[in-house]
Amino acid sequence: MQRVCFLLKVKAELAEEYRARHETVWPQMLAALSASGWRNYSLFLRPDGLLVGYLETEDFGAALAAMAATEVNARWQSQMAHYFEGIDGGAPDAAMVPLAEVFHLE
Repeated sequence: MQRVCFLLKVKAELAEEYRARHETVWPQMLAALSASGWRNYSLFLRPDGLLVGYLETEDFGAALAAMAATEVNARWQSQMAHYFEGIDGGAPDAAMVPLAEVFHLE
């Protein structure tokens, strides 16, 4: 199992709205994530907009590709894009660059 952690930057003035949007993630989006191999997926948001994502998957590249192939992901990403800094109009999931894991306590 691959553990993946990534950072993104939500616009600070939209952080509360972004948080509220995630209180009711579409059931179709949740099902697509699960079917695409995303496990134990969590997002953490600091008040200044720093977003930390964590998930576990067999293959992160394959999990991203499987989500990219779904219509629901395209709709979700297009609605979420305006919340982020530094993605230059791209989809937020395309900006997920895994951090290097340096320690894990088993």
